[in-house]
Formats: sequence, C-alpha cells, structure tokens
Amino acid sequence: MGTITIDKVSRWFGNVVAVNDVSMTIGPGVTGLLGPNGAGKSTLIHMMSGFLAPSAGAVTLDGTRIWRNQEVYRQIGLVPERESMYDFLTGREFVLANAELHGLADPGAATDRALGLVEMAYAQDRRTGTYSKGMKQRVKMASALVHEPAVLLLDEPFNGMDPRQRLQLMELLRRFGADGRTVLFSSHILEEVEQLARHIEVVVAGRHAASGDFRRIRRLMTDRPHRYLVRSSDDRRLAAALIADGSTAGIELDRQEKALRVQAVNFQGFTTLLPKVAREAGIRLYTVSPADESLESVFSYLVSS
Repeated sequence: MGTITIDKVSRWFGNVVAVNDVSMTIGPGVTGLLGPNGAGKSTLIHMMSGFLAPSAGAVTLDGTRIWRNQEVYRQIGLVPERESMYDFLTGREFVLANAELHGLADPGAATDRALGLVEMAYAQDRRTGTYSKGMKQRVKMASALVHEPAVLLLDEPFNGMDPRQRLQLMELLRRFGADGRTVLFSSHILEEVEQLARHIEVVVAGRHAASGDFRRIRRLMTDRPHRYLVRSSDDRRLAAALIADGSTAGIELDRQEKALRVQAVNFQGFTTLLPKVAREAGIRLYTVSPADESLESVFSYLVSS
C-alpha cells in the first residue's frame, strides 16, 4: 500500500530541536512537503527513509517501524538533496551498483529502464564527476527508481534543473502518483509544489504548520496580513486617503526608504483600493512591492494562526 505514518515525532541534535512533535500521514499520490530552508524537511525525510532514528515518536510504513528494518528498503526509494556521489563512476555504473545491492534478478535491464525514465541514457557512459547539477539530480533519481519502489522520497529534487528537465520530472512524478505510488517531495517554493502536488504538508521551525490541498494552503497564505512598500508622487496625501479605508491596519512613512509602509488586513480590498485612490487623487504610483513575502514570514504566520 505504501502509507507512511509519522506519529508525534521529534528529533534533536544535542540542544538543537530539528523536528518538534510532528504527526502526519503520507499516502498514495503526490504530496508536497513545503517549508523554508532549515524548517526540518530533510530531517523528516531522513527519518521516513530509515537513515535517521526519531528521538521520540515513531515513523512507520504500513504499520511497520522503518528504523532498523532492512526489509522496508525494498519499498522505499530516496533522492537526497546532497550531491555526494562517486565521481569516478559513470552514470550507468552508479545506478547499476544500486540495482545489484537490491539483489535484482536482472540488474542490467533494471538500470537501462531507470536511466531511460529520467532521460539519462545518452550520458550513461560519462563519469558523474563531469555531470551538471541537474544531470546529477536525474541520475540520483534513476538510482532511487531502479528497484521500482512503492514509496519515493525526494529532497528538493528540482534544484539545478533547467525548465525542460523540471517539466519532464514533474510529468514522471505525476505518472507515479496516478499509478498509486506514494511520492513525497520537499520544496521551499510554493509555486513548484502547486504545479505538482494536490496535497501539501507545511513545516516551519521543526513544527507542523498546516496540512491540506494547495488551494487551502494558498488561501491561508493570502488571508494573512500583508505588508507593502509603496512609493508615489505624494506619499503623505496617499497615506491620508488609505487610512480612511478599513482594508489597512497601519501606515507609516519610512524616511530612509522615502516610501510608505502599509499593512493590509484585507488583501483583495487593498489591491482594489490602492490604484483607485491613486487615480482619483491624481497620485502616480512608482513602486508597490511586498515587504514580507519571504517564506519565513509566511510560514511563521501559519504557525501562529
């Protein structure tokens, strides 16, 4: 079946808590693990793949504990974020080694199939040390796929890929999900997750922040207070006009930036109001830029809400 259950899992390294009391279930289909860098995504994936023990709680695959259970490796394929590879091996040798480690009946045929899936057959006889980052990502994917696992875990798999490679990999993962495999991939880019995953799990600062389909996650992010930096031909007059409307909660003049800092509590209302007010008052808008669009600020809001 291929369902991973994370039950009240924590993981700490000395005094540093990397994952804090996280519970979630990852089932068949494509799931996106979303969060800013340093949120604990890689630590969670390493525990799901059996390479790291939880400090507390349990991680199971179809009810069986993953840690120190060699049998689950037959069902799990892992694509780590780190590029660490044996640079002296060719791409084919790298994938073939994994096929042989799994004891496959025909490791050569399995290797050819996996390299074909990720479109790396053309470069299979080159040493991996000569590969670009995107090529290394794809040969790691082939290595993870060689034993046809029911569960595929990918840590930032699109890093270093060009647009064509990204589209090809996304289509491949969609196909796996449609076939009933469990596919989990991590990313810190919301748009990347939206294109591929119906279900999203959000983590920040080691905690589980939100869970649901991408529409719900996008709505949570859109509904939060937004801060904008606005430059215009008459900042004082624009501020006076905006204060009168209920879509803003606070406006201040930033003398250093020579701009207004505006907090909008009604995103849709503010985006409609601003150009209307400026037009009616004859004020020219030079710059309207979000001042809090980093993922850290977005996810921190989700955790506190």
